[in-house]
Amino acid sequence: MRVVAIANQKGGVGKTTTAVNLAAAVAALEKRVLLIDLDPQGNASTSLGADKSRWPNVYHLLLGEADLSAALQECGVVSLLAASPDLAALEVELADQEGRELRLRDALRGTQGWDYVFIDCPPSLGLLTLNALVAADRVLIPMQCEYFALEGLTQLLDTLRRVRAQLHPGLEVDGLLRTMFDARNRLSAEVSGELERHFPERMYRVIVPRNVRLAEAPSFGQPVIHYDPQCAGADAYRQLAQEFLQREHRP
Repeated sequence: MRVVAIANQKGGVGKTTTAVNLAAAVAALEKRVLLIDLDPQGNASTSLGADKSRWPNVYHLLLGEADLSAALQECGVVSLLAASPDLAALEVELADQEGRELRLRDALRGTQGWDYVFIDCPPSLGLLTLNALVAADRVLIPMQCEYFALEGLTQLLDTLRRVRAQLHPGLEVDGLLRTMFDARNRLSAEVSGELERHFPERMYRVIVPRNVRLAEAPSFGQPVIHYDPQCAGADAYRQLAQEFLQREHRP
């Protein structure tokens, strides 16, 4: 089982869109996939048509009040641990608990039901994201090609170095994914070029374009590959799934 955290402390970069649609596209390639929604906003759960009021959910799992099997929901071809608004209070509730950053890793330990686990992290570097990074083997970083992209990436890579040094030496960067790309925008092209120059080995070749269907799909509770299989966004995430699996099998 491979665990991949999809993280960026900056909001609005296509992180949840990537978590949901990459998970669905990998599952469509006959892989067993679990998606964990660690964002209190619960947008990944909504995007899969999940019942966010159902007890228990990932919040109860992290508190130790429920086990993994009880908290699961089946959403088409993807299994889901749905989020809860209560996650926003978790950092305070676990403030005096030893090993609070290990809760998710311990909950996943020993599970055998999936080939891949994708974790949708909140747009911050707090306790929830830390739990995801400690539980993960790799980190996939979605990035919008805009002015502050490189600055935010530098901060995130510094956090990953600290996590490796103190908690999880085996954590690796899976790759950087350019999202919401507008080929007509000169700045997008310039930032994309800078990313390629600075991180040539880490960039995914696939670039996810701005696409209306990608924005519409969550309101129908479906991944874009099911909502509109022929649109540019669906095609991009199918290509991303292929490239993701190819990277997994590199020596």
